Amino acid sequence: MNSLGKTELLVSPLGFGGIVVMNSRAGQAARIVEEAVEFGINYFDVAPAYGNAEEKLGPALEPFRKDIFLSCKTHLRDAAGARDALGKSLKHLRTDYFDLYQLHGLVDVEKDVKVAFSAGGAMEVVLEAKRAGLIRNIGFSAHTSEAALAAMNEYDFDTVMYPV
Repeated sequence: MNSLGKTELLVSPLGFGGIVVMNSRAGQAARIVEEAVEFGINYFDVAPAYGNAEEKLGPALEPFRKDIFLSCKTHLRDAAGARDALGKSLKHLRTDYFDLYQLHGLVDVEKDVKVAFSAGGAMEVVLEAKRAGLIRNIGFSAHTSEAALAAMNEYDFDTVMYPV
């Protein structure tokens, strides 16, 4: 197990990308998740952008929820959209909290980072949700170094997901 970012939480060296169950057949997601847990994977990552993966993973993860680390994301940058997305994700995944919630796919400093951190931006909702106990840790994923650096200058995130 490895410590995840600044969280000091222990997660498996390999994570489960929820996109793999998108459009899977009935029961297939449950079998895949069960096998992953048997192999020691406890980090599960999903996002609304992954088609129906949340709906497939919700029932599959439910029996293991207290033993896994569940991460979700939003690609929406405005507060209203982010609030709606968070509520739907919690419902689809049959959980009352996320261990990690991330701003998904930051690319452009102006369109992504500045909008998310502006008044009425997604970060307002993320911070409210953390105070309410719906989110335990906050992170982001980025696809440009400019966006990653700009986001890190705005908030002291618990995790950063960046392709190398």
